[in-house]
Amino acid sequence: MAKKIKAAVIGAGIGKYHIEGYQKSGKADVVAVCDVNEDAAKSVACKFGIPNVFTDHKEMLASDVDCVSVCVPNKFHMPLCMDVLNAGKHCLTEKPLARNAAEGQKMVDAAEKNGVKFMIQFNNRYRPEAMLLKKYVEAGDLGDVYFARCGWIRRNGIPGWGNWFTTKEMAGGGPLIDLAVHMLDLTMWLMGNPEPDIVLASTYQKFGPKMEALGPWGTPNTKGVYDVEDMAAGMLKFKNGATILLEASWASRCEREWVWSTLMGDKAGASLERVFEVDGIDDTSVDTLKVFSQDHGGPVDRKLIVEPDQAMGRHNSVKHFVDCLTDPGVRMISPATDGQRIMKILDAMYKSAESGKAVNVK
Repeated sequence: MAKKIKAAVIGAGIGKYHIEGYQKSGKADVVAVCDVNEDAAKSVACKFGIPNVFTDHKEMLASDVDCVSVCVPNKFHMPLCMDVLNAGKHCLTEKPLARNAAEGQKMVDAAEKNGVKFMIQFNNRYRPEAMLLKKYVEAGDLGDVYFARCGWIRRNGIPGWGNWFTTKEMAGGGPLIDLAVHMLDLTMWLMGNPEPDIVLASTYQKFGPKMEALGPWGTPNTKGVYDVEDMAAGMLKFKNGATILLEASWASRCEREWVWSTLMGDKAGASLERVFEVDGIDDTSVDTLKVFSQDHGGPVDRKLIVEPDQAMGRHNSVKHFVDCLTDPGVRMISPATDGQRIMKILDAMYKSAESGKAVNVK
């Protein structure tokens, strides 16, 4: 039997999904969990049977581990990933890659310099319905995908008002970097990752300063900071002529939470959607995948049935990361370089929103 990968997780919050993914892979043992909150780390270690608990990630990196998942607030992605990569450990980080492209480039360069694998947790790529739609696109069933709409909007979904989510210095931004990053990445991936060219974007701050439209996540801090956007919208043009329209909000006067990626090709179109009955409550959501085509001169709509994934691809992505480490023939689906491409686009969108002008993606 092949030797199992020794994995460690930094961050006892969303890191639980990573732990479950490693354990479900059958090819990895989670040997350590690290969190600055020792009680949280001990609780997770007890729940999942993890033998070692750390509050100092550098001490953990000095122990016998092969790979590390980084699951912490955005501000700490770069310093922690840099330490992991420079220690010669393979790394899987939560999205976004960093707060901006300058930080992201340092991380990508460190992975290349140290000869280790570096992957970003774009979990929506690993949802079964997304994987199925990708097969349709790659088979040419949609033809030339020249236009797409995508987004993630919430009605009442501002997370942890006054804590790190709503503080630009900690998070890098609001729903554009928190939610749009998911659907922009998914849509670009489905389109074959064309090379970006120009963006035009707007951001809005209508509800957060008034402490309205708060969501169920995190612990509010009424003495904290809210200096990010509530909503963002933009257009991204690619060098091949294709276009994406993007929308993201934590707070907007819409009917309900809605997550979508709609593709339009010259042979067929497709729509991947998740509609929530209650903002942010996953078990109230319904996923649908439809393909729209023409047959014998008339429209044909097909609803594709896919087994729902309550973990929304999070376990699948971690298992894929383990496969990349154990099988040299496996091609990484979401390398960190793809995360860096998204960071360059988000940087350009924030710059466009600030200037009111179109901005080239560099």
